Formats: sequence, structure tokens, C-alpha cells
Amino acid sequence: MTASVKGPASYFPSIEKKYGRPTAEWEELIRSSPLSRHMELVAWLKSEHGLGHGHANALVAHTLAEQAG
Repeated sequence: MTASVKGPASYFPSIEKKYGRPTAEWEELIRSSPLSRHMELVAWLKSEHGLGHGHANALVAHTLAEQAG
């Protein structure tokens, strides 16, 4: 039995399918952005890259958590 993916990562397959870019690419974009605050990054992904709020939020949350860890 395989464990189900929980949290922000549970969005990654649908993000990759909908926007045609691997998660690693989105994470690199977030890390290279001059922005650093969560909601600024979410708004940027939505306005500049056309992501939906939930998808942008999941990518930012996951990337910032990795950087903090």
C-alpha cells in the first residue's frame, strides 16, 4: 500500500499537467525571484505566470518550507 501525498505536494501532479512545467522549474523561479514574502510570491505567480491561487500557494509554501528547513 502506498502512502498518499499530503500538503502542498499533493498539488504538484495537477500543476505539472495544467501548466506544462515540472515542479522543480517553478521552485527555481520562486527562489530566483527578488520577492521573499509568501503572499507577494503567490500574487506574482498568479499575475506573471497565470497560476491559480491554490497552485501558486502550494508551490510557494513548499519552496519556502524547503528553504527554511
